Amino acid sequence: MQSRAGHRSGASKRTSVRLTENDRARQSPPEATVSSDPEPLALSPPEERRETNPIDRALTDSAPAAEATARQDRLAALAPIFVFDVAGPLAIYYGARRAGLSTVGSLVISGVLPASRVILTIVRRRRVDVIGALVLSGIVLATAVGLISDNARLYLLDGLVPTVVLGGVCLLSVLWDRPLMFRIALETMGHDSPKGRAFESMWRYPSFRRIFRVITLVWGVVFLLESTLQAFIIETSTISTAKATSNVLPVIVVGLTLAWTLAYGKDARQQS
Repeated sequence: MQSRAGHRSGASKRTSVRLTENDRARQSPPEATVSSDPEPLALSPPEERRETNPIDRALTDSAPAAEATARQDRLAALAPIFVFDVAGPLAIYYGARRAGLSTVGSLVISGVLPASRVILTIVRRRRVDVIGALVLSGIVLATAVGLISDNARLYLLDGLVPTVVLGGVCLLSVLWDRPLMFRIALETMGHDSPKGRAFESMWRYPSFRRIFRVITLVWGVVFLLESTLQAFIIETSTISTAKATSNVLPVIVVGLTLAWTLAYGKDARQQS
């Protein structure tokens, strides 16, 4: 008797538990299925949009460690530019002039360091990038014209050809499917690298495309204005002054434009 009663009592408890669980299941709403895809920005809560914005992640990294690494990388990239494109060529030019070499000969020798940097970069990366090809072609063209004409001003003017070409191509590329500055940035990262693939995937966002079209347009205008200013300096000042500005001015202009690019990207990220 007691065994049967215990059996009935246990069965009753199990039935009660099942009924309670069924009631709870009917009263509780079904759990939402979590998707691995990022939530569209328009549906994201305002406080979460900044974190889920893919353009934010593509343009800048807000993590302090990533920012510190980026600063170190920029400084490491600027060091060879200062040595091979600014201080080194100027030191060689003025040293050659003091040694009695002709003006054109001094200019030609001073172009060895920038050309060497481009060639070493090509060898190290095992590929030719757009900027490197333009710089190298400008040095070769200026050297040939300078030696043939023995005209120092013409040598310096021919050195502006790559900058003019780059500015014009930037403006034209705004009408292409992908503007030049986006292509250069992607080429710098590497098409097959994880960072490059993530960067390239951002092109599907209209706001990201607009940002890089504006950036490319600004760079094109800046390159053309820089060339115009440098041509004016070459025609109106001494060769020594023109030589100094031809090495220093591009670095200043690129540095300021790059700073604007980073600030514009950050501002566009916050508004997206």
